[in-house]
Amino acid sequence: MTNFSLIIPTYREAKNIPELIHRIACIPFNSSAFEVILVDDNSQDGTIEVVHSLRDHHPWLKLIVRQGKRSLSQAVLEGFQQAQYPILIVMDADLSHPPEKIPEMVTALSIGNADIVIGSRYTPGGSTEEIWPIYRKFISKLSTQLARLLLRTHVSDPLSGFLAIRKTTLLAGYPLEPIGWKIGLEIMVKCSCKKIIEIPICFSQRKHGASKLSAKIAWCYLQHLKRLAWHKLSVKFYYSE
Repeated sequence: MTNFSLIIPTYREAKNIPELIHRIACIPFNSSAFEVILVDDNSQDGTIEVVHSLRDHHPWLKLIVRQGKRSLSQAVLEGFQQAQYPILIVMDADLSHPPEKIPEMVTALSIGNADIVIGSRYTPGGSTEEIWPIYRKFISKLSTQLARLLLRTHVSDPLSGFLAIRKTTLLAGYPLEPIGWKIGLEIMVKCSCKKIIEIPICFSQRKHGASKLSAKIAWCYLQHLKRLAWHKLSVKFYYSE
């Protein structure tokens, strides 16, 4: 495996962090060097104290506490800036993404000649534990379909927040300016990711805390799509001249 940095944005996830870090610590990464960067949006829920106690046993664990406006995407970008290794991985802190899939994702990125690797709920072999009401299922399907139209790809789970990408691919793309929480979609568009490998995952139901989904977040997603569509149109127009 190649050395990697794992970036985990957090907000009020203090109850989930110990189990997540324990699961990461139990994964055999062989000889790979790695770091786990928790980027917290000033939760004030005990996250700082929890991480400090865990760092005594896990020196690879780091914490960044952001001040000001809360933003999952901006937290990820700050983690990218602080990351020291050539492969960057992003995952959620709520235990919905299985960290045990990280070695498979890193291997796929390293030897599969992929631009990006995503952990997918909807590719064959993937699944989700979470039981959604009808309106949530409708919103999810509509959001996914809009993302596919934007990407012009058959990727089954383009809104996945569990992803791996090379730092060189990220730096070679256009500047990232995400709105809301779909940082993966921003990366796929701005970094012109053509070859996207999907690794099947079981998307687990959150164990502690509440979902961050809201009407405001849904509105931000639509604004994000609009901005990305304009970006693609501008790039196409520029190269057609």
